[in-house]
Amino acid sequence: MNHTAVLSADTLVSRYPGPEPVPDVEALYVIVRESGVCVTTGSKPQIFLDRNPEFADCPAERIQYLGHRGAVPCYAVELAADTPLPEKMEHSAVRELYGKIPEDELAIAALAAQIIDFDRTTQFCGRCGAKTVQSRTERAKICPACNRITYPRLSPAIIVLVSDGERILLARSSRFPPGMYGIIAGFVEPGESLEHAVCREAREETGVSVRNIRYFGSEPWPFPDSLMIGFVADYAGGDVIVDNNEIESAGWFDHDHLPLLPSTMSISRALIEWWRDEGESR
Repeated sequence: MNHTAVLSADTLVSRYPGPEPVPDVEALYVIVRESGVCVTTGSKPQIFLDRNPEFADCPAERIQYLGHRGAVPCYAVELAADTPLPEKMEHSAVRELYGKIPEDELAIAALAAQIIDFDRTTQFCGRCGAKTVQSRTERAKICPACNRITYPRLSPAIIVLVSDGERILLARSSRFPPGMYGIIAGFVEPGESLEHAVCREAREETGVSVRNIRYFGSEPWPFPDSLMIGFVADYAGGDVIVDNNEIESAGWFDHDHLPLLPSTMSISRALIEWWRDEGESR
């Protein structure tokens, strides 16, 4: 099982301490606004500016070092809410850029939005309320009053493809577009292993039991801060009974009768495609 994670920003290398001060030129900048990024207009959008937008009369709310792309440092820059965007740029949700820009740039855009959100939400210490400062040695915030260190939040979630011979279990959330089905997923709870989370989510959402759980791969899903950990498992029994909370319908599907599926940028689709390819090779 080899999974290529679309949103893995592995073309960036973190080098601490980061460059100080933030350079004007010889760096790349990704502009973040709200939960999206800004891209150049036209048929081939670009996420990078090669000049600090602050030097183009675009005052920044915050700037965060992302890592080096080769020898070039990369930064996420959040512009002030009332600041016009640089000329010939427009705002876009990160997911809408899938297929429009290279995947390594898509991953960097997603990371930029995630790290800016981290900076926004950790301005003050969660323990004592003092204002935090940026660590110079790692991606973290430090409270100078009580020495608490805060790292970017990661919310682990399992996602599991349950198979029974030549069919798989697919479920539909009310949040999905009409007709779309995906596979079982849910957040890992405190005190449980990943395998326990797989069994619990399968039982809670669809009423079935699973066995023979195998690791498939993982996917950063920074919307805003999830890490999806993918598994495959075999059906072990139980009737399909949906919880009518997170899931509104579920059922078994074979290769020839699959419904509308999630985007190919998701690990959910990667798991389904792997299962379909495995079936065709048998």
